[in-house]
Amino acid sequence: MNPENKLIIGISQGDVNGIGLEVALKTLAEPGIIEICTPVLFSSAKTIAFYKKMLNLEDFNYHPARDFNQINHKKVNVFMCYEEEILIEPGKASDIGGKYAYISLDKATQALQQNNIHALVTAPINKRNMQSEQFNFVGHTEYLGAKLGGDPLMLLCSDSLRIAVATGHIPVKEVAQKITSELVAKKILQLHQSLQKDFGIRKPKIAVLGLNPHASDNGTIGNEDITIITPAIQSSNLSGLVYGPYPADGFFGNVTYKQFDGILAMYHDQGLIPFKTLAFSEGVNFTSGLNAVRTSPDHGTAYDIAGKNKANEQSFKQAIYTAIDVYKNRKLYAEITENPLEFSNIKKER
Repeated sequence: MNPENKLIIGISQGDVNGIGLEVALKTLAEPGIIEICTPVLFSSAKTIAFYKKMLNLEDFNYHPARDFNQINHKKVNVFMCYEEEILIEPGKASDIGGKYAYISLDKATQALQQNNIHALVTAPINKRNMQSEQFNFVGHTEYLGAKLGGDPLMLLCSDSLRIAVATGHIPVKEVAQKITSELVAKKILQLHQSLQKDFGIRKPKIAVLGLNPHASDNGTIGNEDITIITPAIQSSNLSGLVYGPYPADGFFGNVTYKQFDGILAMYHDQGLIPFKTLAFSEGVNFTSGLNAVRTSPDHGTAYDIAGKNKANEQSFKQAIYTAIDVYKNRKLYAEITENPLEFSNIKKER
């Protein structure tokens, strides 16, 4: 029973050799977290015991659950995904890390599909050691797109900055051939819809970055910005709300980004490098466009500091807050758009 109607937030453990469980437990150890949601961490008792000892969190208590009828809304819950003791080697990429990251993610995704949790926060994985017959994807975004349905859009967000990418986890040499007017126009509309639906911005103002240096400099450095991106902006039917293409370097260098609610970058590093420079400690990776809510911290496994109790949990904490906010915004958006009033001209009385 959930008398307070708190949202149930699922958390996948990520690579057990990375910093995922460290930042998750540091976040969940804060007393205030169970006041705003019911956390459910998909892991195991023995894995949690290892990290409790390593992080000196002996006072951290949780409620074990093997069925969602057993969830305790007044405590942090650990959903037991496996019982065996596994070899945990912080800082080391291993097959074990990949195997148990997948087991946790699979159980958490099933819970999301079955509406046993309201939203999912994923701890970082190693994309290489995750590869298997079950997980043949380049990352969380693609996996969850296949499992949950919808059209995923990678959207990095903080309180002051939201950057989406037209192309995601693909090699740089393939970016230009993937950029088409149809794709860019589609991503503009996706970003616009997400800013309205997920962030509650009624008339979002969007900037589109150019593909080439100096946004092609009037065709001097390639012509994609003139022949592909500009027509896409014009075809979006969002006149007065979408601007560009902007040269990426000057756009961030002269702080133009502060004038916009959302930004569409053409490829992964064009968007993520400035985002992580400006908002690394508070940034969140939100997968927009899915039929469910998923967020994650904006960092990776950080093997270099894993096991040293040095990882900062702020991004992970913000990922939980963002998941809650987006879920509530979606619910409100659905309510106010379900039966909209018909527009009618009201004649002024004389």
